[in-house]
Amino acid sequence: MTAPVGRTRTRGIETLSLDSTDTRNALSSALVAALAGALTDCAKDPDVRAVVLTHTGGTFCAGADLRDPPAPDAFVGLLRQLVELPKPVVARVTGHVRAGGLGLLAACDIAAASTTSTFAFTEVRIGVAPAVISLPLLPRADPRALSRYYLTGERFDAPEAVRTGLLTAAGDDVDAVLAPVLDGLRKSAPHGLAETKRLLTARVLETFDRDAADLTALSARLFSSAQAREGMTAFLERRDPPWVV
Repeated sequence: MTAPVGRTRTRGIETLSLDSTDTRNALSSALVAALAGALTDCAKDPDVRAVVLTHTGGTFCAGADLRDPPAPDAFVGLLRQLVELPKPVVARVTGHVRAGGLGLLAACDIAAASTTSTFAFTEVRIGVAPAVISLPLLPRADPRALSRYYLTGERFDAPEAVRTGLLTAAGDDVDAVLAPVLDGLRKSAPHGLAETKRLLTARVLETFDRDAADLTALSARLFSSAQAREGMTAFLERRDPPWVV
């Protein structure tokens, strides 16, 4: 069985690749655990200057795996781990991002995508809400944009994701976009990077401290509701749920 997260290293940059293409890199309990373990290793390794989080296949992350979802507190723990990691985390996206995958992007320090990538908060369409992913998203993204895309589930493109603060940058060649970023990280002192990241993430971590328990409980309650069960069943059966008018 293929590991759900691939790992490579080049000149101090550890690349972690979501590699569950059969589920469009959906956030299963196995993938969340594997990514958390890889990040723990990176935090302890003095030879890792920074982490790149990327993917195989045409989808960066399709959101929660509806057949094998992680426990809400495990996913919250993963998001916090990305924010707290004492090394910069850079998201590299060349595909589509949905729902919980946008939480991963928001938890990264820098995020870049190809111009062919698309994004959507699809939670409302299956009867739930973008609850725990709001922990990193609300402090970092434009609130008016989140109001629109949270409530409608509309798909939007990479330039719009940049405008709203969900991405740092986008371009036809994402590796060309990230080349100066990674070069800068390689030239930076590890302790300087760690302390600078602490400054930048303080507000995000305050949100985790204040709201994580409530949003975890909300997520668990919504996913166990009758409406969500119908919404997830309709999604898996590729049909409209009954509330579509």
